[in-house]
Amino acid sequence: MLYSIGVDVGGTKIAVGVVGDDGTVLAHDAIINAEFSDGYALINAVIEMGEKLATPVRDKVVVVGCATAGPMEPRGEFVSPLNIRGDKGQILWHDFPLRAQLEEGFSLPTFVDNDCKGLALGEAWIGGAKGKNNFIAMVVSTGVGGGIVLDGRLLNGRRDNAGHIGHANVIPDGRLCGCGAHGCLEAEISGPSIFAKTGIPPEEATPETIEWAGKLLGRAIASAANTLDLNLALVGGSVALGWGEPFFESAQREIDKQAMLSFVKGTQVRPVELGNLGGLIGGARIGFIGMEASRPNTTASSL
Repeated sequence: MLYSIGVDVGGTKIAVGVVGDDGTVLAHDAIINAEFSDGYALINAVIEMGEKLATPVRDKVVVVGCATAGPMEPRGEFVSPLNIRGDKGQILWHDFPLRAQLEEGFSLPTFVDNDCKGLALGEAWIGGAKGKNNFIAMVVSTGVGGGIVLDGRLLNGRRDNAGHIGHANVIPDGRLCGCGAHGCLEAEISGPSIFAKTGIPPEEATPETIEWAGKLLGRAIASAANTLDLNLALVGGSVALGWGEPFFESAQREIDKQAMLSFVKGTQVRPVELGNLGGLIGGARIGFIGMEASRPNTTASSL
């Protein structure tokens, strides 16, 4: 078996793991972003952790795959995540050379893509979208994002940033978002947004707050389904999975009201099957796919 070092860059933490080419997670751990004051110190800690986890199989590790919060430049050459903040609340990475840092640190071929696109790849590989050709995978956590698969292919977009459903407008003139717009889904239902609006952390949110957040999620999913002709949304992230069934039921009710065109009636929202390891597995999958695609005379499948 060959292995990929998978890296899942989220707003609160960065998860690192060693994943086999069958999707098995050999080992994993995480680093808390807010424990660092410098972006380079953070990435060095990620590399040190990855090397330690990979030690038992290091000679069989062939690639690094990273799923990162965005925005980013193509292939993750430079990333500027909105929610990765240090010990004083400062943004740690702006135009940060993520791919190069990982490649140099691990001395392995390295491939980088958006975190929710990675989640979509992981769910299509061994999760809830296995065998599905049209779906959106989403994360509701410190931020809100998405990765879209249509006709069996992961959408990349002009600069590899396709799928940012967290910046769909769900409340005209709503809360100010970190992107600079008002009323984005992320500005309304992400963990920090819930705390800012209610003074209560998301894990202690009232049933009314969870119901409202689910409604907004369903509104965004219905719009995506109507636009893209898909009928499945898989949602992960610590906030969504922590809220559980009431959140998903509220989202489903809103989808049922808003996805009324004949080709999207019956659109479903479900929790991701890979749980909190979805981003990590997706990161590893980014590495395996990138390695395959880089071989001469090879055409790799998007999934």
